[in-house]
Amino acid sequence: MNVTTMRRSAGVVLLLLAAVAPLRAQTSFEGRVDSIANQVLKQTGVPSASVAVVRDGRIAYAHAYGESRLDPATPARADLRYSIGSISKQFAASCILLLQQEGKLSLDDHVSRWLPDLTRADEVTVRELLSHTSGYQDYWPQDYVPPMMLKPTTAKEIMDRWAKKPLDFDPGTKWQYSNTNYVIAGTIVEKVSGMPFFDFLRTRILKPLGLSSAMDINVSRVTEPEATGYMRYALGPLHPAPKEAGGWLFAAGELAMTAGDLAKWDISVMDETLLKPASYHELETEVRLKSGVGTGYGLGVDVGMMSGHRVISHSGEVSGFTAENMVFPDDRAAVVVLTNQDAAPAAGAIAGGVGRLLFSTQDAQTRARVAQAREIFEGLQKGTLDRSLFTDDANAYFSQEALHDFASSLAPLGAPREFTQVSQGLRGGMLLRRFQAVFQNRVLRVWTFQMPDGKLEQYQVAPMGG
Repeated sequence: MNVTTMRRSAGVVLLLLAAVAPLRAQTSFEGRVDSIANQVLKQTGVPSASVAVVRDGRIAYAHAYGESRLDPATPARADLRYSIGSISKQFAASCILLLQQEGKLSLDDHVSRWLPDLTRADEVTVRELLSHTSGYQDYWPQDYVPPMMLKPTTAKEIMDRWAKKPLDFDPGTKWQYSNTNYVIAGTIVEKVSGMPFFDFLRTRILKPLGLSSAMDINVSRVTEPEATGYMRYALGPLHPAPKEAGGWLFAAGELAMTAGDLAKWDISVMDETLLKPASYHELETEVRLKSGVGTGYGLGVDVGMMSGHRVISHSGEVSGFTAENMVFPDDRAAVVVLTNQDAAPAAGAIAGGVGRLLFSTQDAQTRARVAQAREIFEGLQKGTLDRSLFTDDANAYFSQEALHDFASSLAPLGAPREFTQVSQGLRGGMLLRRFQAVFQNRVLRVWTFQMPDGKLEQYQVAPMGG
């Protein structure tokens, strides 16, 4: 399961979001979510998406789009289960944290305490397993199901084959996503608790939180109601995706549930209802390498910022399904998107669009600044500039050479089809605004620095991703 995390798919997601039609100020929040989801599905050809949005610490909107099954054509519903893939890893990490709270293990324990036969088990810690800094090689990096995975396996067989190889790097020196880490972690949960992994997960996490739709797909497909998973070759037609044989998912990606239940999990993370605050801090804190370099990853979750807001996130992929989960704990908000096609960017694009929507400002002042930024852009396409809008520094920047280059490079693009603000923040005592300018075959990013008196200290244009 080659999980395409936010850090890896950001460019694709931004390009997809840029093609979403402008969201009018008078449209309801729900209508804007519908617009994002429907347009991304149309663009990508992904059959369906189930979306749940948390605002102010409660589920504010849940809806499904497209078709959960193509033959016979069956509309998607919000009560259908979708596989969530590697989003399951934060549940496994929470199992470890529960055991640590009870004094039965420590994140700094070495793997050799339970599995001494694994490669360099006396050097690798539990924390390094959960943060993908152990060096154990990934047993499933592919975005498809290899023939070996159509035959049942066990956690022991996976560890014997992949966790007894030489490490890909010395423990704690690099970050590399590896599902093998979570097979080892799940096995440790079993050894410490004396229970099968899923039994522990169900008893200690799923039931207490009321996640009644959650099921284990490690052994077989989940029971009805569920969405059908699909795959495609290049730009060809959709086909039902093969199911991994029993044993391959284990603690690395074994869960299927509704978007609403995953949103309930997100609310429990915000409210810190299951674990102690110190455990949530461990879960959500970026792990650093021995060199001091940050990894952008905690324990089973990506950690970072989005539009100036702290975000705890993870994507998921198993055969036939991709998913995205974004939690903004400080804002008591979250976005869940589950889709039924593997190796597809729709889940990330929808989640990114809705996440951006959560924090977009629609006041008159912002709309006026968007209009001004677009007017400046269109003036630069003609080689003209209203210098009264700019500071002395910015006017010096816009030399005759600069105006010539702006005009000659931007004029051939024609008028922008869309020009929208995507975020804002503070920088150097100024207000930083970021915009997107969308054209027929290209997307540009535009960003400005606004002084306290309203004048612009900077106006920059570059290709998206540049």
